[in-house]
Amino acid sequence: MRIDIITVLPELLESPFNHSMLQRAKDRGLLEINLVNLRQYGLGKHKQIDDYQYGGGAGLVMMCEPIVNCIEQLKSERSYDEIIYMTPDGERLNQKTVNSLSIQKNLLVLCGHYKGIDERIRELLITKEISIGDYVLSGGELAAAVLVDAVGRLLPGVLNDETSALYDSFQDNLLSPPVYTRPEDFRGSVVPEILLSGHEKKIQEWRFEKAVERTQQRRPDLL
Repeated sequence: MRIDIITVLPELLESPFNHSMLQRAKDRGLLEINLVNLRQYGLGKHKQIDDYQYGGGAGLVMMCEPIVNCIEQLKSERSYDEIIYMTPDGERLNQKTVNSLSIQKNLLVLCGHYKGIDERIRELLITKEISIGDYVLSGGELAAAVLVDAVGRLLPGVLNDETSALYDSFQDNLLSPPVYTRPEDFRGSVVPEILLSGHEKKIQEWRFEKAVERTQQRRPDLL
């Protein structure tokens, strides 16, 4: 998979993609992440990418020309399955969307900044708009990092145990059940006996029951 990310702050994204599972995915040739500096497409000698909004109001808006020129250049080199704009008013990111994106070949992600992008870009070029929550960040870079991490870890060969992703929260509209490790007894709190039984079927039944119970308590909207 290849993910191209258009950003005005590429430095902000270097660290998240150079560690842990995403670094492993890149090292194994499973994921290619390309950061595109929008400033390279800026207008004039000052490489302008934003301007005041029509109608007045606080906050600058990212201009059409730099973004369109950038996207058209990238599209001339390859086709994209989705052109994604990270924005607070996009559809809420969930595991179903992540699963769907993880089977694509090429994704293009646009990070918003300032007051957002000119609406005409959204109408003409964007195929999917995604939000990571009902709050506003200073830019779309951190949201893009969340999206790439969630998608990248699902690529076959990234996780050492690929079955692990099948039991993540939200995969079956359920939260994950409680998990335990050594020691068996920690300050009088002990691991549930069923997990020590070695009876795989009963363990899976227990985990499912606990997942349903936890989801009912914490996220009943998922059921």
